[in-house]
Amino acid sequence: MATVRSPDENSRDPFELDRLAEELAAREARPRPGVNGTDDDDLSAEARDLPLYTPLSHDDPYLSAETFDVEQFLLSRAYTSLPDLRTELRDYLAALKEELVRLINDDYEAFISLSTDLRGEGTRLESLKRPLADLKGRVLESRKTLQEIQDETKEKLDRRAAIREEKAFLHLLLKISESLTRLESLLLISSPGDEEKNSPNNEGLLVSTRADTEADDKSRANQAKHIARVAAEYTQLLYHVSRANTEPCAFIDESQWRIDRIKSTLSSDLDHLFASTLSALVGGKDHGGRPSKISEIEKSKWYADVTECLRVYDVLGLWRDAEDVIRREVVRDFVKKTIYPGAFSAPRSPIVPHTPFPTSARGSSPAPPQTASLPPRTPYTPFTAFASKQNPFDFTLRADASSSSLASAAILDETDDPLAALYNTILRFVDRDVRRTMEIAEAVCAKSGSRTRHRDDGESPGFEIMANVVWAEIGRALMDELGSVIFAAGKPDEFRKHYETTQAFIRALEFLAPSVESVEALRKHIVFTAFERRWQLPVYFQLRWKEIVSKLEESLATTKLERTPTKALAPFVTSQAAAVFEAVRACWSAEVFIPDLSARFWRFTLQIISRYRTWLDKSLPPLEPPPKVAAAVAAERGNNTTASAATARASTPVPTEAASADSIAADEALLQQFATAITDIKALETQVTKLWREEISAMLPDGPTDAGEQSVPPEEALKHALSKVTSLVPTLLNQIVLILSRRACDALLSMRSIPSQFRAMSASKRMPTEPSYFVSLIFKHTKAFFAIQTVDGPGAALKDAFLAPVATDVFELVTQRYIYFLSAMKKTEESLRRLKKGKKSTYSLFGSSAREDDGRADEEKIRTQMILDVEAFGREAQSLGVAVQENAAYKSLVEMARSSLTDDT
Repeated sequence: MATVRSPDENSRDPFELDRLAEELAAREARPRPGVNGTDDDDLSAEARDLPLYTPLSHDDPYLSAETFDVEQFLLSRAYTSLPDLRTELRDYLAALKEELVRLINDDYEAFISLSTDLRGEGTRLESLKRPLADLKGRVLESRKTLQEIQDETKEKLDRRAAIREEKAFLHLLLKISESLTRLESLLLISSPGDEEKNSPNNEGLLVSTRADTEADDKSRANQAKHIARVAAEYTQLLYHVSRANTEPCAFIDESQWRIDRIKSTLSSDLDHLFASTLSALVGGKDHGGRPSKISEIEKSKWYADVTECLRVYDVLGLWRDAEDVIRREVVRDFVKKTIYPGAFSAPRSPIVPHTPFPTSARGSSPAPPQTASLPPRTPYTPFTAFASKQNPFDFTLRADASSSSLASAAILDETDDPLAALYNTILRFVDRDVRRTMEIAEAVCAKSGSRTRHRDDGESPGFEIMANVVWAEIGRALMDELGSVIFAAGKPDEFRKHYETTQAFIRALEFLAPSVESVEALRKHIVFTAFERRWQLPVYFQLRWKEIVSKLEESLATTKLERTPTKALAPFVTSQAAAVFEAVRACWSAEVFIPDLSARFWRFTLQIISRYRTWLDKSLPPLEPPPKVAAAVAAERGNNTTASAATARASTPVPTEAASADSIAADEALLQQFATAITDIKALETQVTKLWREEISAMLPDGPTDAGEQSVPPEEALKHALSKVTSLVPTLLNQIVLILSRRACDALLSMRSIPSQFRAMSASKRMPTEPSYFVSLIFKHTKAFFAIQTVDGPGAALKDAFLAPVATDVFELVTQRYIYFLSAMKKTEESLRRLKKGKKSTYSLFGSSAREDDGRADEEKIRTQMILDVEAFGREAQSLGVAVQENAAYKSLVEMARSSLTDDT
């Protein structure tokens, strides 16, 4: 686009009107669209309308613009010629001048009289200026006075606000003093002024000095409410103290020892009440766990007291103190009496008789236990000791009497297993004496939201009774007292049994946990981490590895493929392949497998499969070189024309006599070994794939099994390992095809004597109607190999998978050999015919015509026999699943058999 240039005042034509006129003339000279054939109907209504004429005025946007654009103005008047535009501009200029003159004439009188009207205004302004200075001084003085009054008022207000704050602070201190006095009164603590009057023995709650048990039971509920009231008052005191500590205060500093004493006394009284309530609950049951003299009403009251105590602990943030009381009053004594070095040899309680399945005192039928010594075949969840039909963490505050109908602890099968019996004792104890308390504590935390609080000391808020009390005591006692027995890895079977039983115990213990957060805290606990590290899993794996490898290597010591006489190893036919699969299956059996060792067992499985491939390489007989086999097959398949058959098969040995008995025996031995290897390879692939699909895939973790194998999924790694073994199958099949085709070609040698047989029987005029005897012998060895029309054969197990492809390859090679023999026979007959023709006597007058007729009859018989043989050969191959009609070589063979033996030209 051309740039817009500003008008040049020194130019003759500053607005370049001449150039614009030329451009407008050139634009008008251009042909219109309608003239070039454009249909007027295609134009819009606006394009067909004539342009509206708008006269120049002050409202024109181009004239009123800040910068006048000449080109845009002219383009807006494109339908006006330059002379008309010039006339219009001159008229508009004349109108502007006339309007300007009118404006001047209308306001001229006022403009002229402006100077006359301003005379004498200076004196008037001076008279107005004189009093302004006095007024300014008065205003400044008033402003100063007002500022002094304002400052004084603000000072009084600040002093009154400070007094108000001091008054409020004094009221706060009075509240603190009253709270201290009230708390000391409630806790029966002597005040500082009464220390000399009262004896120190009077401190503490009255409950600590009471010895009467009956009175203690009656006032237990009041004591719990009393403690709750004291805790609420103490919480309010701490709030007031925190407000007062915003600035230094001597009264707070002097009263801090009283606050600490109140806290200590409150904590001591709370611990005493909580401990006495727990002792009453635990001590009110006999050794078998059945209530003795405690009624359900009393038990409900005591659990209400426990709930109140736990609420106070939660309000004060003394969660660890409550856990210490539970540990001291309930758990520790039980652990000392139950877990000790001789616990396994201790006699069991005679209260509950021994039964095959654990009994339930509540009348509910629990899920059948998981047997520790007889695990399931497929351990999808190998350490689940129970089958829960409900969400174990979907609970409410179960402190009522109906809680006895809820699910109890999952009991392990303790048949001939003292460790499981010990764990069952622990589970019964936790379920009987601790579970209700844990559920109440969890409900209190859930209701108050204490788990969401943030503590500066890094301590996790809330009660963690399962982790910090139950498991901390039990796990530490198991490691210290029975660690040498439980974690001993010298006997793998016992170690596996202990590991499975212990993991089932941990799962059952987690089932008793009141919430998911409790389970997570249990697994993150330092005692749980140390407990899991005590398991010598690498040592266990080495022992299992040695056990499996020793059995496998003992079986693979014999590097020879020999079939077992019995079918006990089916689908395998050799003991070595069966041993390899048994080794793979042993790694993932329930008696051996441990989930934490899944990566090691997975690598071991791949190594076992690789070891079997190495054994096959050493055990297989020497194979014919692959290039030689490939060249023979290519030569057999490539020569499907009679013209190039003789020259192209120069590199393929042509048998001239039948194979010896030793050669046939050697071939049978090779076929036996090749078939055995292929049968075991396919069986191993099928069985390992089935084992992967049914068991291994479910037992491996979802993530990568090894840090170095992140890019290779387990299934791909297994397929790769199996492919190394199955890669031998095509090579072995080629060897089988070569041997079977060699035996089939041996049967074809008899066809060379067909012409001599018919010439020897030239006196017979009967045409042949049956195929030759050798046709049924061509596929004899192939049928015997696949156990067709026989009782058994080396490749009987391979019949369904490999009969058709092997028979097709053998048929292809034999067909090529058949073509070769037939072509050679025709050449021989042609040579004999020419020889006889050259020896004919020229002077013979009798007998030549009769000899020629006999020769033609013999040739016709030979050709008919050939056709019968080729058709029978095709039927034999078709019975083995060969697509005979689609084979090009066989079509060439049929055409050659139907053609004449000699060239009659």
